[in-house]
Amino acid sequence: MAESSAPRGPGRGRAKLTSKEELARIGLALFIARGFDDLTIDEIAHAAGIGRRTFFRYFSSKNDVPWGDFEELLRSFRAGLARLDDVPMLEAIHLAVREFNDVPADEREGHRDRMRILLTTPELVANSAIRYAAWREVIAEFVSHRLGVTDSSPVPQAVAWACLGISLAAYEQWIDDESADLLELIDESFRAFGAIFAPNVLAEEHPEARPQ
Repeated sequence: MAESSAPRGPGRGRAKLTSKEELARIGLALFIARGFDDLTIDEIAHAAGIGRRTFFRYFSSKNDVPWGDFEELLRSFRAGLARLDDVPMLEAIHLAVREFNDVPADEREGHRDRMRILLTTPELVANSAIRYAAWREVIAEFVSHRLGVTDSSPVPQAVAWACLGISLAAYEQWIDDESADLLELIDESFRAFGAIFAPNVLAEEHPEARPQ
């Protein structure tokens, strides 16, 4: 999901940039080196070897760059949950959230840098609500499907918000403690969440939750 490789210099002729995620990696490396506030869109575009107009084909603002190709991540998240439709609901969500946040070992430090920027830069924190809402909606859709209720019903929304809280709490600990394991933090919180709520709130056999 993220790498901390140095930005590529401008090339000749037509830009060689091939993906939204590649531009995000270049931008992230610049944010780490120079800080978010002082960097301009023109400087990111120049480092990527593209023009300003091409930059806007990928991202609508500088604030979007650290998120990378978040839409593709959400599509994979939704598909992962769909593949787990025969797994108990909370276990399926746990596995999907775990997979969503798993990155290759050689990319973890870059991912930590990305999340540190997203969680500690005031402008980005304020701008994150739309992404968080889209992420929660994926979980709410899955829960509503399993329970036979609407996405906007209290239980799907509560589960979605709780899962976001689990993820953000894990990330906050992870970026502050370099010895911590992100997936272990997520696992620990999901186990506690299931022990507290699953026997009563998240059981999938509520007759009133099933369509008649």
